[in-house]
Amino acid sequence: MKIVTVHHYDAFSTIPNMGNPAGVVVEGDQYSEIEMQAIAKQVGFNETAFAQKSDKADLRIRYFTPGHEMDLCGHATMATIYALKTKGLLEDKSRLTIETKAGILQIEIKEQKGKIHITMQHAAPQFKAFNGSKTKLAQSIGLTEEAIHPELPIVYGSTGIWTLIVPIKNLSYFEKMTPQMQIFRISLTKCQKHPSILFA
Repeated sequence: MKIVTVHHYDAFSTIPNMGNPAGVVVEGDQYSEIEMQAIAKQVGFNETAFAQKSDKADLRIRYFTPGHEMDLCGHATMATIYALKTKGLLEDKSRLTIETKAGILQIEIKEQKGKIHITMQHAAPQFKAFNGSKTKLAQSIGLTEEAIHPELPIVYGSTGIWTLIVPIKNLSYFEKMTPQMQIFRISLTKCQKHPSILFA
């Protein structure tokens, strides 16, 4: 049995357990894809990232949820770069590239007043029209079609991860939302692989 070291980081916060949690395995080359998926399932975070060697960039990062691999994850990228930097595994590099399934992305690291600031370039944005049923989409979030803004488009957008962007008329509808996840998954995944949803 392998002993796996998974570092827990809370991205976007300096307060423990108040940020976006991610697991980071800095020695990701030691594990097969099946093992990485099993590790992510056991860890249970939305994403666990595995740092690996790359012949295309300075390093490669693979991202796994408990159920499947993701092309990209922003907060897990921040956590991975922070882990590698603070453990002295990036030497003195302030600019580097990472290989992801969303492409080769640029990373910039700055140290200011004793703090590490990491900037990540996303993949070029892409958009695709949503051609599904507005009625079924509204039902999947516990609302009626009336809640969806009639003059703004419903679109899939991606800078590495496909997200369905749904324009809602006003904030009062947000209080009424009761996502019906099974209906939501069926209506949403017909068009894109593992999409998420964003209400605007």
